[in-house]
Amino acid sequence: MNLSPRPVEATPLAHDRVYRRLRSRIMHGDLPPGQALTLRGIGREYEVSMTPAREAVRRLVAEGALTMSASGRISTPALSNERIEELAALRALIEVELASRALPRAHMALIERLQTINGAVADAVAQRDAVSYIRANLEFHRTLYLRAQAPAMLAMAETVWLQMGPTMRALYGRLRRTDPPQFHRLIIAALRAGDEPGLRLAVRSDVTQGLRMLAG
Repeated sequence: MNLSPRPVEATPLAHDRVYRRLRSRIMHGDLPPGQALTLRGIGREYEVSMTPAREAVRRLVAEGALTMSASGRISTPALSNERIEELAALRALIEVELASRALPRAHMALIERLQTINGAVADAVAQRDAVSYIRANLEFHRTLYLRAQAPAMLAMAETVWLQMGPTMRALYGRLRRTDPPQFHRLIIAALRAGDEPGLRLAVRSDVTQGLRMLAG
């Protein structure tokens, strides 16, 4: 009798573990756009049955991280240039506001942490490692936006990042550059100076101009 609840509890735990790990991989560009997935393959990779795999996929489809055709084919999204522009505009709206709200709480320890993360961004660029670049870049932004104390807004930003992950990986792979993005340095400088207009401009430039360059 005491053991009977355990199988019931195991499925939600397994589903959540698969969801979180697959979500992280998609957000950070570990999977290319248009990558086909199967429930059986997901179950085998994460050592779960079909039910947790199906529930995880259902959540990711709802977030736009995966697409499912009428025939049930599951794949990562491949975004058009128009869709990239739309998501870049969303980033500009949401992330500029998050940065503005974070500014009053931007203490020196945060600024130093952002400088350290930006070093990892520069290393990834120098090594032409797309997945490490996306991971470090998003860590830079998330670290700043957590100071905004606006969890609903941050969740919206993360949904946009999630939808863009595979395409960002493919676009970045085509880019021929070895210098880190300049706008992170401008963001850090604006935080140091308490310059809200400068911060808003730097964040807007970072999340739109870079994407337009990639998609161009």
